[in-house]
Formats: sequence, structure tokens, C-alpha cells
Amino acid sequence: MDAPFYWIPFFPLLGFLINGLIGLRRFSNRAVHAVAVAAVGLSFLTALWSCGALLAAGNVAGEKVLFTWIPANLIHLADQVSGASFQIAFAFRFDALTAVMCLVVTGVGLLIHIYSIGYMAHDKSYARFFAYLNLFTAAMLVLVLGANLAVMFIGWEGVGLCSYLLIGFWFTKDSAAQAGKKAFITNRIGDFGFLLGAGLLLWFLGTMDFNAIAAGVTQGLLTKSVATAAALLLFLGATGKSAQLPLYTWLPDAMEGPTPVSALIHAATMVTAGVYMVARLNVLFTFSGTALTVVALTGGLTACYAATMGLVQFDIKRVLAYSTISQIGYMFLGLGVGAYSAGIFHLMTHAFFKSLLFLAAGSVIHALSGEQDMRRMGGLRRRIPQTYVVFLIGAIAIAGLPPFAGFFSKDEILAAAFASGQYTAWALGMVGALMTAFYMFRLIFMTFFGPERMTHEVAYHIHESPRIMLRPLQILAGLSLIGGWVGLPAVLQGGAWFGRFLAPVTGHHAVHLSHGLELGLMVASIGVALAGIAAAYYIYVRKDGQPARAFAAGLQPLYTLVQNKYYVDELYNNVIVGGCKRLGILFARFDLGIIDGVVNGAAWLTRLVSKLSILFDGSVVDGAVNGVAHVHQRYGRMLRRLQSGYLYNYALAVVLGMVLLISFVLIY
Repeated sequence: MDAPFYWIPFFPLLGFLINGLIGLRRFSNRAVHAVAVAAVGLSFLTALWSCGALLAAGNVAGEKVLFTWIPANLIHLADQVSGASFQIAFAFRFDALTAVMCLVVTGVGLLIHIYSIGYMAHDKSYARFFAYLNLFTAAMLVLVLGANLAVMFIGWEGVGLCSYLLIGFWFTKDSAAQAGKKAFITNRIGDFGFLLGAGLLLWFLGTMDFNAIAAGVTQGLLTKSVATAAALLLFLGATGKSAQLPLYTWLPDAMEGPTPVSALIHAATMVTAGVYMVARLNVLFTFSGTALTVVALTGGLTACYAATMGLVQFDIKRVLAYSTISQIGYMFLGLGVGAYSAGIFHLMTHAFFKSLLFLAAGSVIHALSGEQDMRRMGGLRRRIPQTYVVFLIGAIAIAGLPPFAGFFSKDEILAAAFASGQYTAWALGMVGALMTAFYMFRLIFMTFFGPERMTHEVAYHIHESPRIMLRPLQILAGLSLIGGWVGLPAVLQGGAWFGRFLAPVTGHHAVHLSHGLELGLMVASIGVALAGIAAAYYIYVRKDGQPARAFAAGLQPLYTLVQNKYYVDELYNNVIVGGCKRLGILFARFDLGIIDGVVNGAAWLTRLVSKLSILFDGSVVDGAVNGVAHVHQRYGRMLRRLQSGYLYNYALAVVLGMVLLISFVLIY
């Protein structure tokens, strides 16, 4: 394959360095966004060039080793002598799966960069914002281009860092700062699982290269238990990055960031990283079997669970946030039933319509001077008709009505689930589809239909977004309409081109259903979507929301439970966060009371013994020594007097001595 695909992440990285180091102080806003948009535009053109070269090469992947990153030796703990040398190359790989991801990241990312020119025009941190967007794009491209888990992990952590920076972009706002920290910490939990899973594969296979891992699994170098453990640990990382149960709580709070951030990170790219990783390691997950079932059930449950919360939210961006969690669940459901190409197909179409919906929501918020509560909207289809049209296209696409993009990808997942015999997963998908259609058109009807409910001041200033914001919306609307046609199934006289393009990477997954049954499943899927739309129309247009209010009043405990997100945040805060804090306090008290007490007690005892030792040494030992010296000194002075040096004194002493001696003899 003759294409410089390894240059794709370089351009946005260069844009980040230019705007981050120079643009912050020296560039005008026009120069800043020119650099940022040009960087992503060059990446997009390089990705198109590389994709064309891939097709010209017969869909044969290309790989580029930039340098040897980690040369090392593995020494088995059980045998300190034997070991195996291995190396991790900083290498990029470009195949069909990478091509799809690169085109999505750079193509949708380019449109979001252009949209941001208008949306962030008056922000004082304009250069910082575009620098962060470029850095995120570069990190995401490293993630999808990495030829091994180690290089992928660089991008994996890079998008986590950028998520923190962009969610908390308006860091002077406490809720934004807290949301950024929450996203960062929650993702670290999943990343720990990713590292453990990668470590298991490295230990048992001696490699992190994707091709080598697939070859090792195929050759039977892994037992099923080890493969399942590694796959589940890696999937834990995916649940964190892609906001699935149980690590989904960061994504709704991430709406505190600017709306283009929501579109780029939390609709089109970052949250799909986990989906991409599972698809990339499809051989490992398929071999495990158990891990694949866990993926399917997690995806199906998350799709329905998140959809229930989307039914009762009033913040326009939070509705879309729960919709994102639900749609990512759909992707995992597709992966979990073995339809890897269907999961990636939905990833692509979701990038089109969800980015469109987020950016259109930004256009609504822009028109309403920052208002996000749908209860203070209404009647906007007459005020901002262009935004209304593109928003409606996005809503139809996500609801899954033909011929819009979401229909083809959603239907392929549901058909694959039914054909694989996983009827529970299929039923969860159908229920999720019903709720998706309902809450999306609830959003449409509350925002664009009915009487105007905003204040007079806000109503006076309502205006359509500028062209720089509307053009990306119109392009995304076109993609949301025709983007699914590349996956037109055989039952609709299509060639399922998308699945065949991905087959060298994901394997070919044929849906073994009769044409009649497959068409029947399509009709059922369409009927479910129409039922959801009809219910939303009846409740929020014909009855002006009265049935919803009556339902909320009649089932107040249930409604409160769902509206408060099942109190999962409170549960996590009290049990996990609070538990960790209480455990920390307990450890601190143990450290202060026991550990420090023992240390301080030992120090006090040492000081006491030292004082007693000093007292004994000074009073007894030194006293005895000094006493002996004193006695010797005293008697020495007395004896010194006898040594006068005069002869008559000595003669007198001799005479006295003789007298005493004679007296003693005479007496005794």
C-alpha cells in the first residue's frame, strides 16, 4: 500500500503545537482557526488518499514501523533463567477498519472544527479551545492507527486527557470543573482494566501486536479461561471509555463542556473507542465466547437503561447524552452477537446523525442565548427553520426510519441478534428502538412545536445561526440521509458493500434469515419507531404534554426514580466515593493513632531512657569516678605536706616513728 497514512495524526498534532505555543499570545482568532481547520483538513485529505490506496491495493493492509519503542526481555517468575525477548514497535497500521475510523474522526472532526468558528467566536479562550480540539483529534488518530495495544494505549490515554481538558474548558464554572474530574477519574477505573488485560496477553503471548495476538489465539496459544479474563478486562476499559454500564455516569455530566465538544468527543469519536477496540480484537472475543455474551448483554441492557432516563430529561443536551449512551449500547449489542461489521456500521452512521443532533442543539442554544431547558422553548420551527429541518433529519435518522442512515445500521444489528438466536438481545434492541423514537420526537415536539414558552427577552433575541454553523449541519444532514446506503442489504437489492469492505478485518458475518423473515423484522422495526413517534406526537402536540404530567403525578415514585437517574450517582458518591473517603479517614486515624502513636511512643521512651541514662551517668558513674578522684586529691594534698624538702622535718618524722614503734612494742 503506497500512501503516507502515518502522516494522518501528525497534522493535528502540529496544529496543537502551533496554536498552543504561539497562537495563544500572538495569533488573531482568524489565524487560530485557520491553523486548526487546515490541520484537520490535511488529515482528512491524507485519510482519503490512504483509503483510495487501500482500495487500489485490493484491500491489503499497510503497516509502517516508525521506530522500535520498547526492546525488552520477559523473565518468567517461576523460572528465573528462561525468558523470551520481545519488542514493542511504535507502528501504525492502515486497513479497512482503520480507514473507516480515520475518515469518521477527520471528516466529522473537520465539520465540527468549522462549526466551532461560529459557536466559540466570542470566547476569550479561543486559541486554547482549538488547540485542545487539535490535540484530541491527534490522540484519537493515534488510537485507531496503532498497530499494537501499547500504541493504542497512548491514544487511549490521550483522548482521556483531552476529555478532561475540554469538558472542564470553562473551568471557572464549578460544575464544569467537577464534570471534568469525574470523567477523568471514571475513565481511569476502566483504563486499569485495559492495562491488566493487555498485561495478560503480553505475559501469555509475549506480544501486544494485533496481528500476533490474532495468530496466537488462532494457533491455540491461549486457553479459553485466559482469553476470557483478558477480554473481560479489556472490555472493562471499553465500558469506561464508551460510557456503558457500570461506568457511564461521567457522560451526562460531560455536557458541561461547549457543545462542539459534546459533538466531537461524546458523539462521534471518543465514546466509540471502546467499540473500535473490541472490533479490533474480534478474534480474541470470538474465541472466548463468554466475553462476547457479556458484551452483548451489557450493550442491550445499557441501550434500554439509558433510554429510560432520556424519556424524562428536560435539558436538551442531556437527552442527547443519554441517547449517546443508548446508541453505543446498540453498537456493543451488534459486536456481542458477532456482527462486528454491523457494530462499526452503526458507529459510522451514529457519528453522522448524533454529531448533527448535538450541533443542531448548539444552534438552538445559540438562538436562545444559552437556554437549554426544553420547558422554556417551543414554537421554534418558525423562528429557526433551517435548524429545525436539520434537527428533524437527525431525529428521523436516529429513530431508524428508511431511507435514513440509522435505519440500515440499526436493522442490521437487530437482524444479526435475531439470526444468532439471542432473542433477549433482540428484544432489548427493539425496546430501546421504541424509547429512542419516543424521546427524540419528544425533544422535537417540545422544542419546535406548540406555543413559545421562553421569556419575552429571550424571544426578542431569537435568531438563526450564522452560515459558518449551518453549513456543517447541512452536510451532516446529507450524510445522515444517504450515509447508510453503503450498507444496503441484499434483501433490499443491495450489495452490503460496507460489510464486505470490513470483512478482511472483522470477518464476514452473513445473516442467515429468509428474505421474508428479514423483511418482516424490518417492518417490525419500522413499526416500533413509528409507534414511538406517534406516542410522542399524541402526548406533546395533541395533548400539550398533559398525559406525561398525569403519568408523572400518578406514578410519582417511579417518575422521581428515573428522573433522578436511579440515584446511581448518589449510590456511587455515598458507597464508592464516600466509602473510599471513609476508608481514607480510617487509615489516617490508624496512621495517626497507632502507627504515629507507636513511633511517637518509641521516641518518648527513648528520650526518657536517655534522660535516665544521663542522670545515672552524671550522678552515679561520674559521681563515683569524681569521688575517687576527689579522695585521692584530698589525701594527696595531705601527703604533699609531708614532702617539705627540709632535713629536720624528715629527722623529726623518723624520731616520731621510732617512738611510736617502740611504744607499740612495749605495750603489746
